[in-house]
Amino acid sequence: MTSTPATDYPALDEDARADVAVVGAGIAGLCTAWQLALMGRSVIVVEADRIVASTTGYTTGKLSAQHGLIYHRIRSSLGEATAKGYAAAQTAAIDWVGAVAAQLGIDCDLERLPAYTYVTDPDEVDKIRDEVDAAGAAGLLASFVTDTGLPYPVAGAIRVGDQAQFHPRRFLLGLAEDFVRRGGRIVERTRVLELTGDDPPVLRTEGGATLTANDVVVATHWPIIDRIKVYTRMTPRRDFVVAGPLPADRDPAGMYITAEDNIRSVRTAPYGDGQRLLIVTGETFRPGTARASERLDRLVEWTQRYFPVDTRAYQWAAQDHNTTDGIPYIGRMDEHLYVATGFGGWGMTNGVVAGLVIPGLIDANPPPFADLFDPGRLHPTAEAGGLLKGAVSTAVHAIADRLRPRPDEQETGRVDEILPGAGAVVRVGGEQRAVYRDEDGSLRAVSATCTHMGCVVGFNDVERSWDCPCHGSRFGTDGAVLHGPAVRPLEAQPPE
Repeated sequence: MTSTPATDYPALDEDARADVAVVGAGIAGLCTAWQLALMGRSVIVVEADRIVASTTGYTTGKLSAQHGLIYHRIRSSLGEATAKGYAAAQTAAIDWVGAVAAQLGIDCDLERLPAYTYVTDPDEVDKIRDEVDAAGAAGLLASFVTDTGLPYPVAGAIRVGDQAQFHPRRFLLGLAEDFVRRGGRIVERTRVLELTGDDPPVLRTEGGATLTANDVVVATHWPIIDRIKVYTRMTPRRDFVVAGPLPADRDPAGMYITAEDNIRSVRTAPYGDGQRLLIVTGETFRPGTARASERLDRLVEWTQRYFPVDTRAYQWAAQDHNTTDGIPYIGRMDEHLYVATGFGGWGMTNGVVAGLVIPGLIDANPPPFADLFDPGRLHPTAEAGGLLKGAVSTAVHAIADRLRPRPDEQETGRVDEILPGAGAVVRVGGEQRAVYRDEDGSLRAVSATCTHMGCVVGFNDVERSWDCPCHGSRFGTDGAVLHGPAVRPLEAQPPE
């Protein structure tokens, strides 16, 4: 975000019509829109804020087909053909970015590097060997190694060669410019509130203007329009990221991830002056359920233990969603309605996959791997555990949180107990209110009930936001929507 210019596309101020409306301008939305424009369709991209400025603007930029220990899991639960299809889709996405960047002359710091998933616990090595076998059978350049560029020993790792990393915002801003040159239209600061009608679909926006299209693509992470109830089959996740300049001779020369310590992901990026930018991700948590500052502190401590960087240089968080079977939902949601969601932390390749699958479906010429991403698929055996866990967790937050405070929540009976810069859910007259105290001591209070489906929000003490644990909606301390699927703000309330 700091190394690229801001955008300033106009808002939608009058009714419009197009062949396809794409809601959401991250990597999935823009890749889909560009491909459709290439096919000769008239396309309008609608973004609630600024393009490439939400999750895609704060990603770590890994373009890898190596997604943790996913291939052994897919092969075991869904079969070897599905694992091969998943690998083929991810590899096609990496190749597509390289080809389009070259075609359009976009300098996006694209680097080809190996990707590793590792363990430090010797008892976990068999899982790595199983993954090497499954990834190799799926068609990836996979091998078992014990030597890496990390500054600490590992017990074993899967190495997948010829993967990539890039500067996604530079790439997508270049793609957006070419999309407009091809006749596409981008509107910013235009929040879509609802879809009405079916043939043709009509999108109603916050400003009152409508957008009519033959087909609608919802690429807003958690779908703001959900007609096949994927929200019962996904859980939100949020991860912290810290970054800082690292001497080039300390570069671990690869992309690394482990599930240990509640996820640790390490890579570097070009930074100039003989340095690289070290980027470390981890401490995954469900929005609205944890004391975020404690998790960030753990990530900072771990990073500084192994790398000589100033982690105060950059700190942020990113959000994604996990599906019950570990594969994203990309494709037809309903007649004339398409979706791209559930990337599980691997949105760079899967966002590009959306740009290959959805235009192919609209054009009745989908790629061979399209079916495995079908949002309407059901794998009862593979999904049973995830469905049960997700349903129980959502029920707890939707019902039980109304009756009692969560163990990790800061609910208090007194507003005067809230310190400056802090927030808490407070019961006032039997109602739960989300109350925040500014640094100057003044109070802001809003309803604690998420406007999406009525769950109780929790305070994020790092980002100073109200986050919903059920489906990941996020709100500012003034109640403004920061992140969907909610499209309406939290209602202002008196603090006492």
